[in-house]
Amino acid sequence: MGTSSVFLICLCLLSTSCYVSVSADEHNHKYNDREEVVLWMNTVGPYHNRQETYAYFSLPFCSGAKSSISHYHETLSEALQGVELEFSGYEMDFKTDVQRTVICMVKLSEENVKAFKYAVMNEYWYQMYIDGLPIWGKVGERDENDGKFYIHTHKKFDIGYNGQQIVDITLTTEMREELKTDAKIKFSYEVNWKPSKIEFKNRFDKYLDPNFFQHRIHWFSIFNSFMMVIFLVGLVSMILMRTLRKDYARYSKDEEVDDMERDLGDEYGWKQVHGDVFRTPPNSLLFSALVGAGYQLISVVFCVIMFAIVGELYTERGSMLSTAIFVYAATSPINGYFGGSLYARLGGRLWIRQMLASAFTVPVAVCGTAFFINFIAIGYHASRAIPFGTMVAVTCICLFVILPLTLVGTVVGRNLDGQPDFPCRVNAVPRPIPEKKWYMEPLIIVLLGGVLPFGSIFIEMYFIFTSFWAYKIYYVYGFMLLVFTILTVVTVCVTIVCTYFLLNAEDYRWQWTSFMAAGSTSIYVYAYSFYYFFFKTKMFGLFQTAFYFGYMALFSGALGIICGTVGYVGTNFFVRKIYSNVKID
Repeated sequence: MGTSSVFLICLCLLSTSCYVSVSADEHNHKYNDREEVVLWMNTVGPYHNRQETYAYFSLPFCSGAKSSISHYHETLSEALQGVELEFSGYEMDFKTDVQRTVICMVKLSEENVKAFKYAVMNEYWYQMYIDGLPIWGKVGERDENDGKFYIHTHKKFDIGYNGQQIVDITLTTEMREELKTDAKIKFSYEVNWKPSKIEFKNRFDKYLDPNFFQHRIHWFSIFNSFMMVIFLVGLVSMILMRTLRKDYARYSKDEEVDDMERDLGDEYGWKQVHGDVFRTPPNSLLFSALVGAGYQLISVVFCVIMFAIVGELYTERGSMLSTAIFVYAATSPINGYFGGSLYARLGGRLWIRQMLASAFTVPVAVCGTAFFINFIAIGYHASRAIPFGTMVAVTCICLFVILPLTLVGTVVGRNLDGQPDFPCRVNAVPRPIPEKKWYMEPLIIVLLGGVLPFGSIFIEMYFIFTSFWAYKIYYVYGFMLLVFTILTVVTVCVTIVCTYFLLNAEDYRWQWTSFMAAGSTSIYVYAYSFYYFFFKTKMFGLFQTAFYFGYMALFSGALGIICGTVGYVGTNFFVRKIYSNVKID
């Protein structure tokens, strides 16, 4: 099989993972009378550990008598998210009531009792799906009076329909049975169909929590961040314009002085490093790879947010992750273009190595973290364990989609925008960096640079964390877009000020400093995740802890790359502007 054939197969795989839902019967969302309606059993797990999930039938439940099914589907994103749909075997037909029907009778062995008791003690909940709508139920409960353990054996489904579409589902668990060895327990269910006035487009509203996401604190935080932006932009503009005007006036006056007086004079400030300010930074290959990855991540975040606003991606299972994977792969040329062109302007010659670093920096970090957590998931027999076939699919997407597109972008970027166009020539010998105050050192600037950007988003971080780690569905993507814009503006303003102070101290190491000062926002986000874990959640166990801190590290790292790129791009424009407006001898 040729490379082109493999490339086409991977493209089909990628597009299928994103849009396979269109061909599935239940995703047409229209049923005829007495047409089959499928109840999918998904996962079961501790209520406080949302990501620690297991297959529904890992507990000694029993399935219905019906064994055949007209359709089945599982997308790439569902496999990555641990969605493990299993056919329930329950007989369900559209608009056809089912009276209480016994599914099976189970004689509880000592092992079964232990499994159920453990589930009840850890507040296990299970999740099911009907027509794409999630349903949750509790496995059982412990009586506070006598301390005995009970399991719910009857599931009552009240399903609302509007025309040919299912618009509402309510699950009621009934009939407590005590858990004891050799007890015979009958599992049963019933289905009641009722007409509803809920419109299909509004059927997901019952799962949303406007009182939480649209609370006045949320609005206040947005307003507070917006006022911070106005203050920062005004402050930066006033300080820089006044300071730069004085600097320009002083430098213009210096040009009128003869060489002898200039040598004897007290010269200082950012003009003195004009011969080194555009010197190639150390580790330029890594630097350009991170900037290229930052451009790509910014594009992905913006596109996914826009798709979520327009298409309400939260209403379809796995569609958010599918969209993110598709957009990330499709925007690979952006990574190659900006990373490759920057590396060429910096005089880099190992462009193939740089292209590989750009293409695989983010995927390797994501896959490495996921595979590490995957080993723990396998040990737990959790549904989050990624199947081998899914690993192969992800690897194929990286090798045969992301890599070629990044190569195309790199070649185009090097040829169209790879020529150095610095306003100042670079001296052959680097200028010594003078001593300065401790608070003007790059390390201190880096640590302080992320404080204000983090302050502009930390309230939004709480809502995002709660939606991902708790049972909330995030849907206010307009807020997210506004906060993302505010973060961008604050980051640029803060980084420009930090860079100006650094250059004024005659330290020309601004490229990495601007990137890291903005990227240090991720340090504060990750530190906040520790606070959230210990004080806002009740998570426990090795798997959930590793999952939480592993993926929070990925989230913080990606945010750091995004902020770092934004900070560098804004600072680069500022530095070019001020040095192009000064006459250099």
